[in-house]
Amino acid sequence: MREMTITANDAGQRLDRFLQKALPGLPGTLAQKYIRTKRIKVDGKRTERSYRLSEGDTIQLYIGDEFFEQALDLGLYLSISDPALSICYEDEHILLVNKPPSILCHSSTDPEEVTLVDQVKAYLYQSGGWDPKVEQSFVPALSNRLDRNTGGLVIAAKSAASQRILNEKLRDGEIDKYYLLAVCGRPVPDCGRIEGHLVKDRANNIVHVAEAHEADAKTAVLEYQTLKTTGDVSLVECKLITGRSHQIRVQMASLGTPILGDRKYGGGDLEPYQALWAYRLRFSFTSDAGALAYLDGREFRSIEPPFVARWFS
Repeated sequence: MREMTITANDAGQRLDRFLQKALPGLPGTLAQKYIRTKRIKVDGKRTERSYRLSEGDTIQLYIGDEFFEQALDLGLYLSISDPALSICYEDEHILLVNKPPSILCHSSTDPEEVTLVDQVKAYLYQSGGWDPKVEQSFVPALSNRLDRNTGGLVIAAKSAASQRILNEKLRDGEIDKYYLLAVCGRPVPDCGRIEGHLVKDRANNIVHVAEAHEADAKTAVLEYQTLKTTGDVSLVECKLITGRSHQIRVQMASLGTPILGDRKYGGGDLEPYQALWAYRLRFSFTSDAGALAYLDGREFRSIEPPFVARWFS
């Protein structure tokens, strides 16, 4: 028999989900059987697989030693000697980084491609903010995502509690996300609100404007204002109300003003990457934020997007 004590980073999870992360060698169906037959207990008692774990709970496991034998984690973050991170803000709970264009947030089909989350893991591992040898189930994660060729602010959670809160606040629209973009032409009108529906063609990774009744159509809303126009290019600020894939790119193109450099949606090739940047985040909590309550009302800005100097200085 072995025991596992639930830490703050493990708490709040279902028992079966925790076991899936902590013991990846134990098949889920077998874990369910062991829970049902009392070979896996919590605090010495039979429990349900849906039981929500609390800090200090002790799990007793009457299972074979082979399920505890895990291969050494050879994640890409271990091969990064000098994490290439531009840090905007950091505290004990969160990390805000400036993502450059061209890097993916999460893993791709290429297992050798280093992603932003790999860089975050490497930084936290080397700085002592995360020790995978101690953690039973928590792995640092990104709370928001940007397209490969979009730059700007990305939030990383440094604990399981902050991860849950950030995911909840992003889902409920309590973190305001603002973008700067350079578009072809000048939007008409200069400012406004775009409301519509989008459908994603996953096979071709492209998004289309759709009618509400179409299958898989999702509501997409954003607000924009034109800040400056120089020649045939305008600098625009967008605030996302919903967070759909490619949303800003598609909805600005629907106005006849595609984002400069966005080859997929008609923006041409005058920029090496689409001129789209997540440049400002504001925490605007309207409900309890627990350990992150101190962030309410705070605003953070990224470094200046490179296309601003090229087109509007």
